[in-house]
Amino acid sequence: MSAIRAIVLAMLGVVTLAAATCTTESSRESTAAALTGILAGEQRSAADRARDQYRHPKETLLFFGLRPESRVLEVWPEPGWYTEIIAPLVRDKGKYFAAVIAADPSDKHITQRLDAYRAKLAEHPELYDRVAVVTFPTDGSDVLPPNSVDMVLTFRNIHNWMARDEASKVFATMYRALKPGGVLGVTEHRGNPAVPQDLHAKSGYVKEDFAIALIEAQGFRLVAKSEVNDNPKDTKDYEQGVWTLPPTYRLGDKDRDKYAAIGESDRFTLRFVKPSK
Repeated sequence: MSAIRAIVLAMLGVVTLAAATCTTESSRESTAAALTGILAGEQRSAADRARDQYRHPKETLLFFGLRPESRVLEVWPEPGWYTEIIAPLVRDKGKYFAAVIAADPSDKHITQRLDAYRAKLAEHPELYDRVAVVTFPTDGSDVLPPNSVDMVLTFRNIHNWMARDEASKVFATMYRALKPGGVLGVTEHRGNPAVPQDLHAKSGYVKEDFAIALIEAQGFRLVAKSEVNDNPKDTKDYEQGVWTLPPTYRLGDKDRDKYAAIGESDRFTLRFVKPSK
């Protein structure tokens, strides 16, 4: 047994014991303990761990209500930053569906992106062997059979779909995939509320009220907000948009220390539900 697998099993031990004696789902406390172990696992690079101070993965996933028993669909998970955390957690008792971007042989960037993601999964079969990779359609069609997952998650992707004029269709697909009562968890770079929303989000920023209206228009209901990924240092007015900040540093060495001191973007973190009929 690898060291990584041993750590994950040890942290999930209390969850497994509980499952043997009852049918209730894991507690928040036992899930938090399991996440602590996974976050320390060798499957995560030093560069990925350095992002934890900005992305707060344990707190974010607990806010969304993720549990080891969850059937969860992550939309556009590449390059796999959250895959390294969610997939090991739900491997034994839940299910992780990685809904990747559609392949496009004419697009070198997309091809490299998908190849790198599949290579990541192959590096640690003891953690990722049960990951189900599916293609996420952006035309409004189904990604999975309707009402088949407990949770849908996506991180910092709304601006990408806005740029493609696909955002409404994307959230409609997520809505159908969720079971009634299921949770949609979303984080995104938060736009300046005093600035009109660019409908193609060319800066990478999306106003929180705009995102809420967009998502609720597909049938979801907002039930909670978290400040865990807030960053008041982010002024949202950079030459190269949100990509001026780490980890991209699109301006290279120009004012790098200044942007490093700001850190990653200010982000809204929202939990929606699909209402029960």
